[in-house]
Amino acid sequence: MLDSIKKLFKATDMTVGVPWKQIVMFTLPMLIGNIAQQLYSTVDSIVVGKYVGDNALSAVGSSAPILNLLLVLFVGISMGAGILVAQYFGAKQREELSYTVGNCITLTAIASGIIMVLAVFVTRPLLVMLKTPESILDWCHGYLLILLVGCIGSAYYNILGGILRGLGDAFSSLVYLLVATIINIILDLLFVAQFNMGVAGVAWATIIAQAASAVLCYRRLTKMMEHFDMGIKYMKLNKKFSMGVIKLGLPSGLTQAIMSLAMITVQSLTNSFGEMFIAANVIVMRVDGFAMLPNFSFGTAMTTYAGQNVGAGKKDRVVQGAKQGTLVAVLTSSVMTGLILLFGKQLMGIFTDTTELVELSRNLMGIIAAGYIAMAVTQSLSGVMRGAGDTLTPMWISLFTTVGVRVPLAYLLVHFSKTAELPQGDRRMVFVSLLCSWLLGAIVTTIFYLKGKWKKIAFGEPMLER
Repeated sequence: MLDSIKKLFKATDMTVGVPWKQIVMFTLPMLIGNIAQQLYSTVDSIVVGKYVGDNALSAVGSSAPILNLLLVLFVGISMGAGILVAQYFGAKQREELSYTVGNCITLTAIASGIIMVLAVFVTRPLLVMLKTPESILDWCHGYLLILLVGCIGSAYYNILGGILRGLGDAFSSLVYLLVATIINIILDLLFVAQFNMGVAGVAWATIIAQAASAVLCYRRLTKMMEHFDMGIKYMKLNKKFSMGVIKLGLPSGLTQAIMSLAMITVQSLTNSFGEMFIAANVIVMRVDGFAMLPNFSFGTAMTTYAGQNVGAGKKDRVVQGAKQGTLVAVLTSSVMTGLILLFGKQLMGIFTDTTELVELSRNLMGIIAAGYIAMAVTQSLSGVMRGAGDTLTPMWISLFTTVGVRVPLAYLLVHFSKTAELPQGDRRMVFVSLLCSWLLGAIVTTIFYLKGKWKKIAFGEPMLER
């Protein structure tokens, strides 16, 4: 038993063993960890919805697009770090791995400083630009400012967690995140229910808990010295490795930035339907966060799997794992979708006692439920392409489906659904546009995966079309 537990904390070599088993075993602890991380924002929403009110719930949720926009630097660094670490680990190149880890630590410090400064100047103007209702504007601003000024904990957890996953250790970050989640829940209830700190209370609880998880991840990394070295020498920015991380991570970070801007654009449309629809959108997005976790977890696992096997030069194994991993992801997402449809009312009731809000949220979730199966395909195959070094193709696909399809389609569908009874249009069209973009994304991603540009980048193999 003790040996089995110890094995979970060791780096996983995904270049050997049955592909789907390796992918699933790597995904499971990461999935649990992602669920725990999602609890940060979900518990915030539940606590303020139950103890402060529906408007406070709207305030917390309305902040999400701006929060995502200003944190995309970390997304880019984390993605680039995970890919390089996985490839160097798979190739057993200790020196290169050491420089990659050290440069990631330094880049994160720089990115955190930029975010902290920007937060002070841009949060309120962005909220005003989004036509945030006056009734929740101050709550939104206070919540965002605390989270962004205290972003260093979240930044380092994500970056160090990405490094650990690249090394094949998804279990350690899971344990530390579970500890941090418990801290967050306790502090949420203490600050809001006992100290009446309102929306600001959940923000303080979150950044304290995130800082704890970052410290624990760093301690774990220092105990993995059999794979790499740490020291000032490796933390000094080195053009080869820092630019390598940025080059691989920038497409992902840029994609997230543009997608966040698209979300902000759609958020402006959402806000035009009033506080009730804003609150319903928050509830749906919180449940959506959990529904997407298997897809994102499999996508990240496929990136690590592909990265390690590309580093080891095992082309056939990458292709085999892509097929098996995608199939498992689709089956998992299908089960998740069925549960959402079956227990929709109970899920929505966790966030609010307002019957009208529960019914509206359940109806909106029903519109997009089938899209999660499509996203299983998109995330899995995109993960393979990224792990092989082709980060641009998934970026362009995401930009096309989100900016080129979802945003204009949302406005067009709402506009053409205007009637005498619905002078502002049918608010459900906001979610119909989201479903359409997800379905199209799965189709386009599959086509580009089969064309094989990622094989050419990873192995020098000509594309299928040639």
